Amino acid sequence: MEVMTVSKLEELIQDLCPNGVEYKKLGEVATISRGGNLQKKDFTEKGVPCIHYGQTYTKYGLFTDTTFSFISEESAKKQKYAEPTDIVMAVTSENIEDVCKCVEWLGNEPVAVSGHTAIIHHNQNPRYMCYYFH
Repeated sequence: MEVMTVSKLEELIQDLCPNGVEYKKLGEVATISRGGNLQKKDFTEKGVPCIHYGQTYTKYGLFTDTTFSFISEESAKKQKYAEPTDIVMAVTSENIEDVCKCVEWLGNEPVAVSGHTAIIHHNQNPRYMCYYFH
């Protein structure tokens, strides 16, 4: 007689989603765009908040509502922005472990983001999406 084992995930789906789970393509719940062109040399002591791609894996955890860096108002006019609850993902790194490191932006205003990032704008639970991509 064959014994069937049920994984923890299958058990949770059976308990919490007895009618099954709806699967969607990423394009149905999110859009992905590239970050702007800000560089470390653009940093200022104060000004418009920004996230540089390298900071996603050197300074941030999975979530943040404040930034370590800023750019001038003039530089900010030429940048691309992540909106609150968007995910900022590093798309390049010096090592394989840090590629695709994500930070969910929880600030109240848009944040400028550097090149070498992807901005993931979505209509899902923000924490779930950040854990999913992480």
